[in-house]
Amino acid sequence: MHSIPLQAGPQGGGMSSMLMFGMVLLVMYFFFFRPQMKKQKEEGRFQDDLGKGMRVVTNSGIHGKILEVQEKQLVIESENSRLRIDRTAVSKELSAQYQSSTSDKKAKKDKEKQD
Repeated sequence: MHSIPLQAGPQGGGMSSMLMFGMVLLVMYFFFFRPQMKKQKEEGRFQDDLGKGMRVVTNSGIHGKILEVQEKQLVIESENSRLRIDRTAVSKELSAQYQSSTSDKKAKKDKEKQD
């Protein structure tokens, strides 16, 4: 029996695979981790900015108006009842959404009038 020596691949392949791995990590950072961190910062700012009188919606879909603001909890009024909830349970503010949607509608009407 004759043994055929195995040929080794090119020796420079290690550096290019390391470079590719680094590029994959970089892409993952910019497309996955960085936007998630940005979103968490925005949510933290939103929860810190919650104030008395704001109309909000909780994660479970309860609509209400903030009556009291405490360090970690809020008291909201919804359908003539008061609920004590954590700040983290608030998902969005309705009054800001309402204002932006009405201003968008007004801008569309103004644009239609000009045409």
